[in-house]
Amino acid sequence: MTDYKNLIDGEMVDNGEWLDVLNPANEQVVGRVPACGKDELDRAVAAARRAFKDWRKTSQEERQKVVQGIAAAIKDNADELFRLLTTEQGKPHAQAQQEIYGAAGLAAAQSTLTLDDVVNQDDDQRLSRTRRVPVGVVGGIVPWNFPVMMAIQKIVPALVAGCTIVLKPSPFTPLTTLRIAELIKDVVPAGTVNIITGEDNLGPMITEHPDIDKITFTGSTATGKKIMEGASGDLKRITLELGGNDASIVLPDADVEKVAEQLFWSSFSNAGQVCIAAKRVYIHKDIYDDLSKAIAEYAKNVVVGDGSQQGTGVGPIQNKKQYERVLELIQDAKDNGYKFLTGGTKDPSGTGYYVPITILDNPPEDARIVAEEQFGPVMPLLKFDSIDEAIERANNSEYGLAGAVWTKDTDKGVEIAEQLETGTVWINEFMHLSPFSPFGGHKQSGFGAEYGIDGLKEFTYPQVITVKRDAVV
Repeated sequence: MTDYKNLIDGEMVDNGEWLDVLNPANEQVVGRVPACGKDELDRAVAAARRAFKDWRKTSQEERQKVVQGIAAAIKDNADELFRLLTTEQGKPHAQAQQEIYGAAGLAAAQSTLTLDDVVNQDDDQRLSRTRRVPVGVVGGIVPWNFPVMMAIQKIVPALVAGCTIVLKPSPFTPLTTLRIAELIKDVVPAGTVNIITGEDNLGPMITEHPDIDKITFTGSTATGKKIMEGASGDLKRITLELGGNDASIVLPDADVEKVAEQLFWSSFSNAGQVCIAAKRVYIHKDIYDDLSKAIAEYAKNVVVGDGSQQGTGVGPIQNKKQYERVLELIQDAKDNGYKFLTGGTKDPSGTGYYVPITILDNPPEDARIVAEEQFGPVMPLLKFDSIDEAIERANNSEYGLAGAVWTKDTDKGVEIAEQLETGTVWINEFMHLSPFSPFGGHKQSGFGAEYGIDGLKEFTYPQVITVKRDAVV
């Protein structure tokens, strides 16, 4: 077991108090991290505030070079990092590799983004332009499902925009992030990036800290509402990427054999612990029986197990609390007599937070397993008669994060996509995010955007400078 330290003001430090981190595959302690509180947070924020004075003045080229250094550090140590990520998060090695290399690629790509001045007026009377200025010290709060990717998508745009950051990883998955902190300690100027760990009570301290200017958070809608409330005291800027109950709509012209595998992984990647995973799959009645059977047959060949073992396709749920919630939803479905195509049972004697691949056969629309975000390896398949009906049912949710349409007729797919009340819609694919396209939710799925120029702007204020020409002074 290894002790991992925090990054504060360019140094790896601890406070002598520790939190245990478990491997969800076997419930064994695999590392310890500092249990930080107000004192450590104050130190980190003060370091970020000092560093901001100089960092905000750096050129775009200097910031890009630093961010590219972060990307290189992650990529160069990818083999070590993805194995550590699997140990603490549970996802299979192949998916952990995707996250590590994806994080490096995201950093490299976003280092190329620039916020150019916009000329509003240029005539004989005056010259007016809008520039973007950094908002200041950012507080970043990261979840446990994609801990590295989510950390990078907060650190990188903050730095590119000229901000500094204090980042809090989830107490369930802090190890890989702290190892990256050690790798980039001498890449980033002291104080620009600070990474501290603690229990859940550290989050509200960050949200309410008077010297933090912006909060960027990824997590549940319930917690997002609390963050919005906490940030309101001094009108902090906020970006919230929250929950989703994402719907896929499968039209009758879809190729059953080709779509079955893709639909499976659109729900079960990372054991379903993906905010943009397909949580509800609406299948046209003409192909429902064939497609539901094909998905269930495919599921039989997918191994649920320890992500570090070769051949594992679906790993454990990351933590006990979420594990128990998923089992509760499955039990509710059993208690209500819903039909299961696969799963629905659990061996209570085993160790590790494993949930069997669970596919339900056309439960009612008001079932908890349909109406709530499962965030686990559970897929309700739902039958529909008409496209208008499918759109209405897909939109009947407090969430609006993402969705997908599956059809050979891409024009029809786009027509449907334009009627879905979500921030992102895919046609014939799933979970593709571009570093250059904005990603954010509608309704209760979020506030603001990440990625692309829109995401970068979230870390800035607009400032308009106007020069009066031929003025008499």
